[in-house]
Amino acid sequence: MTRALTASLSLAFLVALVGFDLATSDLNPYQAPAAFALGSGAVASGGFCGALPN
Repeated sequence: MTRALTASLSLAFLVALVGFDLATSDLNPYQAPAAFALGSGAVASGGFCGALPN
């Protein structure tokens, strides 16, 4: 396989994956979590990082 073929297959896979995701998901920007919560005051929850002992 050449680099051009491998790169083309990789890009085609990524485009297909994004297309599948957009076609099968209901996008609602008002209920979506923040993409970047830097300095927003949002507390970490749901993971082991949020359950650290005091």
